[in-house]
Amino acid sequence: MSQPFIRTLNLKNYTHGTKQERIQFAKEFYDGLQEIGFIILEGHGVDPNLIDKNYELWQKLFALDTETKQKYEGIEGGARGYTGFGKEHAKNRKVGDLKEFWHVGQELPVGHPLTAEYPANVWPQELPELRKHALSFYRELERVARNMLEALALHMDLRLDFFSDMIKDGNSVLRAIHYPPLDSSMHPDAIRAAEHEDINLITLLVESTASGLELLTREGEWMPVIAKKGQIIVDAGDMLSRITNEVIPATTHRVVNPKGENTSRYSMPFFVHPYSSCLLETIPSCVTEENPEKYPPITAGDFLYERLVEIGLIKK
Repeated sequence: MSQPFIRTLNLKNYTHGTKQERIQFAKEFYDGLQEIGFIILEGHGVDPNLIDKNYELWQKLFALDTETKQKYEGIEGGARGYTGFGKEHAKNRKVGDLKEFWHVGQELPVGHPLTAEYPANVWPQELPELRKHALSFYRELERVARNMLEALALHMDLRLDFFSDMIKDGNSVLRAIHYPPLDSSMHPDAIRAAEHEDINLITLLVESTASGLELLTREGEWMPVIAKKGQIIVDAGDMLSRITNEVIPATTHRVVNPKGENTSRYSMPFFVHPYSSCLLETIPSCVTEENPEKYPPITAGDFLYERLVEIGLIKK
């Protein structure tokens, strides 16, 4: 059986294209999410130097000794700052993933009504320049996410800002991840990131420093996904699946252990989340006789909490 085809789309066709090019981009994005759950994006306008600078700084951060990194740990659910090696596991698994990571979240102006809702970001004193570059990267990925969600709304015949309104001042998270080289102290059943679906609406993933990402096709086969330099992988998460009544499914994926050279792997996924009080309700057009409504409404904050318990980041 031949492997399914992952579409490569150019965002400029949407942001700078004719009406017909915009419609075609939106259709291909929707079809790609329906068919395989992932697309590869070019023409997004994120400065490659900004991506390189972030990788340079995050690698310096993860090279710090464990004791130093642990000073920045302890915010509930790993919502901001450092989460140590092996702390997170996939849903329905007990063995921790072979990774450590750092979360950067939304930064809002003083007095904004949502400032009490989100934990403050944690910035390492050892790398004072990290904040500026990480927040610039965050804003750029937020911009790309808005464009992608607007295109999705266009194809689904919803008001254009239907999805993008959900993420205005939303709880999106930039996660910098370090997967260290394998060694004999690691659990034999553990992998870098066990199979899972993302919690959020969509995820944007710039090129990582090594291969390993695989998606589970609708036919039940694992397929490698690689973003070349300058490309962003975009995939659908559980929140999008829920509000579309699984018309757009969340796709299972994993990061496997290195098959060749046993080196560190770094990646920087951007998890696109709504604001916490946003109600995740089924879109009426996604409910039919053949596909009756599957889920009751729930706030994005409550849904996130449930999932963080399932993956071990929050203890009940």
